[in-house]
Amino acid sequence: MTQVPLKQNKKPSLIIEPEELAPRLEQENLLIIDLCNPQVYQQLHVPGAVHLMPQQLMSGVQPAAGKLPSLAQLETLFQQLGYTEDKFIVVYDDEGGGWAGRFIWTLDMIGHQNYAYLNGGVHAWLKEGHPVEKVINQPEPTSISLTLDDSTENSARADRDYILANLDNPQVQIWDARSPEEYRGERVLARRGGHIPGAINFEWTQAMDSARNYRIREDLQPVLLDLGLNVDHEVITHCQSHHRSGFAYLVAKMLGFRRVKAYDGSWSEWGNLSHTPVEQ
Repeated sequence: MTQVPLKQNKKPSLIIEPEELAPRLEQENLLIIDLCNPQVYQQLHVPGAVHLMPQQLMSGVQPAAGKLPSLAQLETLFQQLGYTEDKFIVVYDDEGGGWAGRFIWTLDMIGHQNYAYLNGGVHAWLKEGHPVEKVINQPEPTSISLTLDDSTENSARADRDYILANLDNPQVQIWDARSPEEYRGERVLARRGGHIPGAINFEWTQAMDSARNYRIREDLQPVLLDLGLNVDHEVITHCQSHHRSGFAYLVAKMLGFRRVKAYDGSWSEWGNLSHTPVEQ
């Protein structure tokens, strides 16, 4: 089989199409991460893909269970995945990109930049007739140590103090990826309902194109601009637990926003605090 070289640029393309990945499945430095429902993975998946339970990407500590796990937990997880720094990582899920985007954010947090999202995830892969397998892939564990890229300005993470300090900064925008009902405070999933002052609501599923097998919409930039989200600004994405906003984070990076961060505490933290400002 002729092997097609993978991109090895310092800043590889964030998106890979199924037809681009298919001829590259035999590459030795390729690590494919499947974040689908485990029943889906057991039935069929992209050949060579390693399954990861999405909940392993979160600390699980209440009330803000969606926060990043500890460095020790991340090291154990990535060792089990067979991770090494030279891997080109392709990630996908079965829901349109939420968990895949969360994984990409995690890669950014450990400083790994050589990755891509399989556009459309398993939906596009299956519906367009690409090869599948049922083998449960068990990677050989690696021995690695990680560091977190958590400097205040350049980190991919925004904490509540960073947001509070930038509420009046016109160069920093907040993308609320929750439902309009949550945003307006009609559906309350914390002590308080509503949204962070100034946040712009665009529900994550609206960024998917179901007619193109749940690929990222091609017309998103003008749509977001009409809402007030400008690529020349910094954007912070959040939802309830930084799952849905994982996709918003991915999309914002793809569109080339000046700087992209995610608030992993999300509404489960903000809405459960007594001193954080809330709008409805």
